[in-house]
Amino acid sequence: MLIFPVFLQNKPKERRKPLQVTVRDNNVDQALKALKKKMQREGIFREMKLRRSYEKPSERKAREKAEAIRRARKLERKRMEREGF
Repeated sequence: MLIFPVFLQNKPKERRKPLQVTVRDNNVDQALKALKKKMQREGIFREMKLRRSYEKPSERKAREKAEAIRRARKLERKRMEREGF
């Protein structure tokens, strides 16, 4: 079993758990694929990309606001699609 101690910094310490992937039948490729999927789901790749360089607080606020607007528009589109408009 491989254990990769990868933590998201924005989660409280008591909720942090290392991601665990089981290697079955010496199939490391399959285990790596499962690890990547878990990391993608947790948002670790995105966070690593954001932390590569310093982001000014004003830029962070603008990015988060734009993300919120995109999410709201997407939810609205899906709602309208469900209702048949």
